[in-house]
Amino acid sequence: MASGKKKNTDNSAKNIKKEKKSSAKWLWLVLIAGLWWFNNYTLKTTVETISSDKIVSKVRLAVISDQHATKLGISNKTIFSTIDNAKPDIVFMLGDMYTSGSEWELMQKPVELAKDMVSAGYPVYCVTGEHDYDDRYVAELKKAGARVLSYDEEYLDINGNSLRVIGIDNVYYSPTFDLRNEYALDDESFNILLAHIPNYEKFADFGADLTLCADTHGEMAQLPFGLGPIYCSEKAVWLPKLLHKELEIYDKGFFDYDGGKMFITSGVGVYPAPVRLNNRPEAAVIDLIPKG
Repeated sequence: MASGKKKNTDNSAKNIKKEKKSSAKWLWLVLIAGLWWFNNYTLKTTVETISSDKIVSKVRLAVISDQHATKLGISNKTIFSTIDNAKPDIVFMLGDMYTSGSEWELMQKPVELAKDMVSAGYPVYCVTGEHDYDDRYVAELKKAGARVLSYDEEYLDINGNSLRVIGIDNVYYSPTFDLRNEYALDDESFNILLAHIPNYEKFADFGADLTLCADTHGEMAQLPFGLGPIYCSEKAVWLPKLLHKELEIYDKGFFDYDGGKMFITSGVGVYPAPVRLNNRPEAAVIDLIPKG
């Protein structure tokens, strides 16, 4: 009898141990799934500030891009609410708001988003990327009240400030590309250049006060502690900031040049796959303030 009781006790202990291991395993799976969801499907607001002697009172810009609209991605309601909470003076949409080959229902999602923002009183200015250049889509954006800039410019008076907004739609830059052949900077206005695809060297040559770009998705997965992207698609190298320190990497955030700055937003969507890490989808908010 004692031997039988001992065997039952041993079996009970083993079962408890197995149950604890199984519970720990499921806990880890839940934590990993939650971390993956948080990194790919929650929207953060990135707030930055630029000072300029061309600005006399604060102007708030909101920047979104690369929605790559899907049925299960971050909703228009969430994006609009994030923008609306920031109360910007102007909203910029920087392209690839849907993925080429998408059905019309998905192409309509960024149109509806633009319509919601225009209806709420926000001026919306757009440039297209390599995915969302369809003529029907562009026509619908315009019908929604958004301004689509394709080598166009507009002057805006916001809070007593003169802003000049230039939008280009390049998806390719030739070796001879030079915006100085198209435009001269206005010394009396704060010049903002909108371009989906970053081209630091050429944009630095142009020298707008602020250049806003997208396309990189922040290179999707980032190492912690500011060590940069795991992979750089432009240079086709792994761990560029660790193993290729000689390379200039333009992944996300601000990059200075003589006379101004280029800002690259990491975007909203998860195209081509939900592999974001340390690089959550973002709506960027940039405050222009007087210098000094």
